[in-house]
Amino acid sequence: MQKYNVAILRTVFDEDYRWWEQVCRLRQNKLNYQVIDLGSSDWFERIVAGRFDGLLATPPGLTSALKTMYDERLAIAHLLLDIPIYPTFEEVQIYENKKYLAYWLKARKIPHPATHVFYQENEALHFLERTKYPVVGKMSVGASGKGVVILRNKPDARRYVSNLFAGKGGGRVTGPNLRKKGLVLRAMKKLMKPKSIIDRLKHYQVERSENQKEFAIFQEFIPHDYEWRCVRIGDSYFAHKKVVKGEKASGALIKSYENPPLEMLDFVRELTDEAGTVSQSVDLFIDAEGNFLVNEMQCIFGQSDPYQMLVDGQPGRYRYIHGQWVFEPGDFNQYHSFLLRIDHFIQILNHQNQESLAI
Repeated sequence: MQKYNVAILRTVFDEDYRWWEQVCRLRQNKLNYQVIDLGSSDWFERIVAGRFDGLLATPPGLTSALKTMYDERLAIAHLLLDIPIYPTFEEVQIYENKKYLAYWLKARKIPHPATHVFYQENEALHFLERTKYPVVGKMSVGASGKGVVILRNKPDARRYVSNLFAGKGGGRVTGPNLRKKGLVLRAMKKLMKPKSIIDRLKHYQVERSENQKEFAIFQEFIPHDYEWRCVRIGDSYFAHKKVVKGEKASGALIKSYENPPLEMLDFVRELTDEAGTVSQSVDLFIDAEGNFLVNEMQCIFGQSDPYQMLVDGQPGRYRYIHGQWVFEPGDFNQYHSFLLRIDHFIQILNHQNQESLAI
């Protein structure tokens, strides 16, 4: 049996890479692995020396500087060293880069709320004179609704733009997620591990340093009580509702596990097939006419429950088999869905290996 040599690419303050470690240990009969800090000065030498069959990515979403570093170095590893990556390089590019995602959705003609990116203050102000309110202001980097502001009138919007272009910039709310359930229990666990508290405080300090300047992102406001989170990993599909708390669904972690409409799964299947994505969450609004609109796309995403979907109260997944959606009950989201990801990547490597042997 072919055994593959893979590298887990981590960064400072990265915690998700540990899920890759856990599932690689579970698949040690099929994989050897190393953890490489992509932010270290010897990243290139270690990747070349490792002679890796594949790279496992957990791209950062903390600051634009970390994000740029990760994307640049990953481009070298994938495009010039020709090493397969999971998730795909394109998925990593659009992750936590709302500017790039806006261009990407537009170029691919994927329905989404109208989004405008301005690098000139006069153009941004001209847009605010004619746009419909409320309008959504976004930071390019920032998950869980951080850096998102609902601008309800023209004076507020003009002040927002003035801050961005006058050097004050726009920051994010940081610190513990007070909307996430189990706050007291999480705090008690942290108190038992003083080092984790220090690490978390450093994380918040870096996160607070992110200050968007000299460009503005505005998105059309879509009234909604929830948004659908649809997930595709390989041929497995999941969906649940993210319910609005306050003004946002992202970060609230209030979920509703209703049976997803199959036409929505069709929409996501066609989108991801065309884009060639392998590990993707797609957050969707439904507009007044019943159209699906893509709000966010993320190749690495949170999971607060042990499942991503319930159908008639049963956890499981959908698969598209012979032109029909088939529900399969089961526990498919173990280890925050990373076990499903690693098994899919092994399938991809097996397929590539068989193709190379056939040549």
